[in-house]
Amino acid sequence: MSEQVVLFEIRDKAAWITINRPTALNALIPAVVSGIDAALDEIERHPEVCAIVVTGTGRAFSAGADLKFIRESSGGNPRALQDFLQEIYKTFTRLEHFPRPVIAAVNGLALAGGIELVLCCDLVIAAENAKLGDAHANFGLIPGGGSSARLPRKIGPTRAKYLMYTGEFLPAREWLAMGLVNEVVPDAELTTAVEKVVAKLANKSPLGLARMKSLVDDGLSQPQDTALRLELAVFDLHTASADMQEGLAAFEQKRTPVFTGK
Repeated sequence: MSEQVVLFEIRDKAAWITINRPTALNALIPAVVSGIDAALDEIERHPEVCAIVVTGTGRAFSAGADLKFIRESSGGNPRALQDFLQEIYKTFTRLEHFPRPVIAAVNGLALAGGIELVLCCDLVIAAENAKLGDAHANFGLIPGGGSSARLPRKIGPTRAKYLMYTGEFLPAREWLAMGLVNEVVPDAELTTAVEKVVAKLANKSPLGLARMKSLVDDGLSQPQDTALRLELAVFDLHTASADMQEGLAAFEQKRTPVFTGK
């Protein structure tokens, strides 16, 4: 494949992962998924990266799995389709639990596999004209990238079932009201809005952010009492960290802390 279907750049302590198939509305194919996975490999070599931003080129974030690939695979090479879904599961789950904050910069349509990718991000900032939806039902499909598990946990089962059953995709502001989207901004201001969030994260302890992320994610699958005990255990571990001691020292000395992630 001649085109570079995933672009990768590190700027201002943020790693930007951009799906780059604009003529196909950034539809997911194996090369896109493996490109995202390779980007995560690269980020692991850069401890200075404080956040990951996932976005798309053109007028879509991602319209989901490439239906041409799905049709060809399901008809003549079902093993290829199963392998593709397994790679999506592995890479999306890796992104979901990656020990850095992950921000979805939703620049346009995020449908089916596209919204499933959004659901793996910690924060969601969307352009005013962006629309999001599960959309699988519109093509006789069912979720294969995680929306049946993640969407109900994000917005509740009743809303999730309605959107899954009807295949509707809604403006970003409606998703803001449901709690999936953190902020909706004018289209031209999306990058600036994301960069402002990154700037806030860049001043925080990388270790503290990673531990908060894991506490929230792990706690959601546990009874509240178990999650609270886990929080206390991790806090006890965190007291020995250089970042916590640096934060307390900076408070006492009335200066800006310099965190190292240790």
